[in-house]
Amino acid sequence: MSGPLRLNAFAMACVGHQAAGLWTRPEDRSADYRTLRHWTDLAQLLERGGFDALFLADVLGTYDVYGGSRDAAVRGALQVPVNDPLAAVSAMAAVTSTLGFGLTVTTTYEQPYSLARRLTTLDHLTEGRVAWNVVTGYLDSAARNLGFSAQVAHDERYDVAEEYLEVCYKLWEGSWEDDAVVRDAAAGVYADPAKVHDIAHHGRYFDVPGAFLCEPSPQRTPVIFQAGSSPRGQEFAARHAECVFVIAPTAAIARRSVDSLRRAVAEAGRDPRSVAVYAGLTAVVRSSDAEARALLADYREHASREGALALFGGWTGVDLAGAAPTDTLQHVTTDANRSALRSFTDDPDREWTVEDLARFVAVGGRGPVLAGSPQTVADELEEFAEQADVDGFNLMYATLPGTFADVVDHLVPELERRGRTAPPVAPGTTLRERLGRERGAGPRLPADHVGATHRR
Repeated sequence: MSGPLRLNAFAMACVGHQAAGLWTRPEDRSADYRTLRHWTDLAQLLERGGFDALFLADVLGTYDVYGGSRDAAVRGALQVPVNDPLAAVSAMAAVTSTLGFGLTVTTTYEQPYSLARRLTTLDHLTEGRVAWNVVTGYLDSAARNLGFSAQVAHDERYDVAEEYLEVCYKLWEGSWEDDAVVRDAAAGVYADPAKVHDIAHHGRYFDVPGAFLCEPSPQRTPVIFQAGSSPRGQEFAARHAECVFVIAPTAAIARRSVDSLRRAVAEAGRDPRSVAVYAGLTAVVRSSDAEARALLADYREHASREGALALFGGWTGVDLAGAAPTDTLQHVTTDANRSALRSFTDDPDREWTVEDLARFVAVGGRGPVLAGSPQTVADELEEFAEQADVDGFNLMYATLPGTFADVVDHLVPELERRGRTAPPVAPGTTLRERLGRERGAGPRLPADHVGATHRR
């Protein structure tokens, strides 16, 4: 595989995202997540490194499966406390001109009418640099705190999401005609009422009769990301996703998801290469292999085993608090993140013990960690991309901002030397244009996308 390796940074408005306990290191600044300066500095760093986007995760509940309690997650700051990922985007957009912002928002606990307005607002304020990572949720704690006695069943959550996106497409693509806004000061007419339409949606889950509140933004519909790897999740992605995030402990396991996804996209009548696939991993980059590997060993020595298992319990719904370190993982079906468990229990190359899992997850979550010199890590990224058939990477961090600073200052120049970075884009380029420039993409959804069918 040749051409650019696309890069996103994967982060979260919290202290401990995918590295359990490493916030305790003196060089880590994760606890500054509460300040705007934390986010504006990070955005400027990533833009300097030519990243496509800052991809922000989110959850609406605590990780309370491990030991039947949230205590381990709270004690170790594992994705709690956590702030809203949308709030800092305007500030980051104000200090950058090309970086995109991928925002995780669930379809299970938000009304589509209000979310569509918030995303359109951000698309206006960023001049078209917003993506929506569409998720359906996986935490029982979130369901309980948002008015449900338990989670909606796994596959039904995707049924809700299908109708949810239908509503959003009608609002974004169909409610306001392209020339509805005339801004005729002499006549005192800002928009032509005849060109603003009710969407008249009456479905199984949502009733949205009226017109959209917002005038069209640069992209109208934000770029659609999706991360579900279950069969139902991939069916959903095949219809809607423009970019897909996969995460697995090895390239071979990631390749199974990618192959299945590309088949599903083709069966949905779309070009399977039109969907960009990003793999999640962590890159620890130092001047030499020995220095990087020593640093990774130190990270693992000081990471939290309890925190790693608390993260795993939240993702999968499986409580390993009472398991012996030598116990092997067994697959069970839950209404949590099904692919998270399957990526370990269906590994053809090894049986994962609880201790293996805790050591692996503690640094880098469910994705691999590459450690070495810029040349070594670039080699391994190229090899992973080839083996897994991915277009780029959602890069995770061990410490902030150090992991990303090392990538920007050392790894990106090596990728650039190899011709594996995308050329810079001009300010005013939308995220959709940036991601699809090899295909000549415009700012709007392509004609073969299901959302485009709702245009007038």
